[in-house]
Amino acid sequence: MLLPYLIGLTALVVLPSLLVVGLAFTRYDALTPPVWTGLENLRRLGQDRLFWIALGNSLLYLALATPLRVGGAFALALLLNRAGVGQRLASGIAALPTAIPDVAYALIWLVTFNPRYGPLNLLLGALGLPTPAWTIDPDTALWALVIMAVWQLGESFIVLAASLRGLPGHLYDAASLDGAGPWARFRHLTLPLMLPALLLLAARDLIVSLQANFTPSLIVTKGGPGYATLLLPLYTYNTAFDDLRLGYAAAVTWGMYAITLLVVLVGFLVLRGVSFGEAVE
Repeated sequence: MLLPYLIGLTALVVLPSLLVVGLAFTRYDALTPPVWTGLENLRRLGQDRLFWIALGNSLLYLALATPLRVGGAFALALLLNRAGVGQRLASGIAALPTAIPDVAYALIWLVTFNPRYGPLNLLLGALGLPTPAWTIDPDTALWALVIMAVWQLGESFIVLAASLRGLPGHLYDAASLDGAGPWARFRHLTLPLMLPALLLLAARDLIVSLQANFTPSLIVTKGGPGYATLLLPLYTYNTAFDDLRLGYAAAVTWGMYAITLLVVLVGFLVLRGVSFGEAVE
């Protein structure tokens, strides 16, 4: 049963990744044969201003999107776990944005963020609130991408909602008999019991936030204004297919993989410390 999956994984993931390793040490434009350059691309990577801009933007995006998406999914799961009538309908609506194809989702937000006739600014204007030029102003463009990411919390919500429903009810009954209020039950029961699922989703979102942001940054902001939303996947795409520097783009890709691994390791150590602290308490 695993053979078709392993064949597909090898053909679509393993072999292309190995080819990228070789390309990272060449100068290749897809028009002429690759030329071996050794470590030249890696040396250039350290001096590439746009790479460091894209890295800074990506890390800021990650720092904003990951806690907001996981925290929002947890808050929504807690809210709907208490709801009675309409719980299933509300849960389906909450998960819907995740089921929309990325391109369609980006186009919906492209219209939503329009500063003149977009529904978001029309609503803000009707409420007497400021109406930002979301994708045009460098101060708000990255926030627009973060908002898009936070709305795609359906997968995290489904996992957390299922985990909440699986919590042992007798522990809550015993805590109530001991006089524990809602906050005490949440602090000493719900949060520690949900911590494994929260840590798993946080680790997943660290990777997703750093690597799976290509479509919104391409369609909604195109990396601008200026370089305000130039993220690593988009920079890799521009380098490979606009500039036809496929060898250097491969080096950027491996730089992105290395940074992703570093971020995940740091995140794991931090989250493990949080988990240990909860266990001690």
